[in-house]
Amino acid sequence: MRVLSIVGNRPQFIKSAPLSAALRDAQIEEIVLHTGQHYDRELSQVFYDELGLAEPRYRLSLRSADPAAMLPGIRAAVAAERPDWVLVYGDTNSTLAGAQGAGEVPIAHVEAGLRSFDASMPEERNRIAVDRLSALLLCPDERSARQLELEAVPGAREVVGDVMADANRLFAPIAATRSQILGRLGVAAQRFLLVTLHREANAQPARLGRIVEGLDRLDEPLVFPAHPRTRAALPAGRHRFEPSDPLGYLDFSALSSQARVIITDSGGVQKEAYWHRVPCVTTRPSTEWVDTVEAGANVLVDDDPDALVAAVSQARFPAEAPALYGDGYAAGRIAVALYARRP
Repeated sequence: MRVLSIVGNRPQFIKSAPLSAALRDAQIEEIVLHTGQHYDRELSQVFYDELGLAEPRYRLSLRSADPAAMLPGIRAAVAAERPDWVLVYGDTNSTLAGAQGAGEVPIAHVEAGLRSFDASMPEERNRIAVDRLSALLLCPDERSARQLELEAVPGAREVVGDVMADANRLFAPIAATRSQILGRLGVAAQRFLLVTLHREANAQPARLGRIVEGLDRLDEPLVFPAHPRTRAALPAGRHRFEPSDPLGYLDFSALSSQARVIITDSGGVQKEAYWHRVPCVTTRPSTEWVDTVEAGANVLVDDDPDALVAAVSQARFPAEAPALYGDGYAAGRIAVALYARRP
């Protein structure tokens, strides 16, 4: 069996590491196509270096997040390789382009069925479109599988867990022993706040200004590895934090496991915070990872600076929080499902 995996941004590189290993163990040939959606080295190549990912056979090197620009290269790779499956991850523009470029080849969608119910988000529109194109819907939990059933999405559903939980299980212990990032930054465990902001909506001047107003009112040390887009859009003037360059996965994992609170707009980081049992404050009006909010581990503050300051001050991880999103062995289940559902 042959699988063409489409990746293009930071979370997809992380998710692909345990799944690539599971495909190899199942003797499934994997060909990787990197769209170039994330072209900054610290948001792309560093993950191949740190996580030991196989070099992509196809690098489109587009330096663009435009799905239309990705389509010719994806279609050419599909025609050349004639895979049994096109495998796509999550909700990015690379995911949408991979699904649209698959042609007659069946699509397997990792993280199917997630919904934030915020149609203004391009990620929400992408995941809905990809679910409807997919033959195999690989769901992280029962909630997402039920959502697909409610929407009458026609593909076959499999609840497999979350491959990011696999990555966390495999790499968090390595990060804890190998990374020296806390010492390099001069912060102590449980005595700093970790900030990540990357979504297009939050890089708009008005929203970002309100979020930064909240950050400037916090009195704990802030570590802010900034996405290039966000860094370019930061309001002028002095702030009580100094944005740093993006970090590799192991250094970021070490920081996220030791922060007192994580402030983020990333879906993946919301989950990483939960698995590390670190309280999370999310600068969005909604989230697709609803269970983290219902468990009391994650608070949605949108772009309200008062709500952000209050949530950070009050943040505590609930002692009785349940296990969420699988057991860290989703990748093996996906490999089995690809064989079992092979057209």
